[in-house]
Amino acid sequence: MDVIHKLNDELLKQKFTKEQEWSARLDECKQIALSYARIENSIAVLSDMKTNTSYIFYGGVAERLGLAKRSTTKIIHSIWEEEIFSRIHPDDLLEKHLQELRFFNFLKTVPKKERTDYYIANNIRMRDGSGLYVQVLHRMFYIASQSDGSIRLALCLYNLSTNASFGNIIINSADGCILESETQTANNILSGREKEVLQLIDKGKMSKEIASVLSISINTVNRHRQNILEKLHVDNSIEACRIAKGLNLF
Repeated sequence: MDVIHKLNDELLKQKFTKEQEWSARLDECKQIALSYARIENSIAVLSDMKTNTSYIFYGGVAERLGLAKRSTTKIIHSIWEEEIFSRIHPDDLLEKHLQELRFFNFLKTVPKKERTDYYIANNIRMRDGSGLYVQVLHRMFYIASQSDGSIRLALCLYNLSTNASFGNIIINSADGCILESETQTANNILSGREKEVLQLIDKGKMSKEIASVLSISINTVNRHRQNILEKLHVDNSIEACRIAKGLNLF
């Protein structure tokens, strides 16, 4: 799987609508990113998926890594900060992108009003100015969605890490709940039978065929199909299969 292209499709091809007051919202989020850079000495990257633009704010960590002077800023016409990515260990970069893809699909299963409660965190290795790898804590928040549910703004933060054992996790900042990123407790989203039904749907089976394979009634199959759509917050089986794969349900 080409993770970058998959993420690109997921993030940039959302159906964004034109909304009033969005300029003020963007300015507000820029100030949030700037505050992280100033207070935590983070490298803060605010990415706008609709315009495919990133705003980078450099704190003291940028100087430690030899990337830029602190208190400087940069705008790039891409949501991919390649200069930063080039410093990340290749294995960690791949896992970072996989985690972000899983997280994006996970958020689709969360009510819209709760999506900004969650963020991901993981340790990555980044080369400093002398070429040595140092431990860096990476965090990412989807901090602004549009009224249609499309996720428009993402904030990535890079700080020096003091805990090398820190794993890939999703954190609910509202209640402190921690989910393991690899599974995201996604196995609990669908029942065992619903997963079986969805796997057969993914193989092109019709409801009648699924009923025969699983030795259940067609009405039961249709009820499972409806439950799957509701639990995954999608409108059709194709979307359900796509999201289920992103969540590693099968």
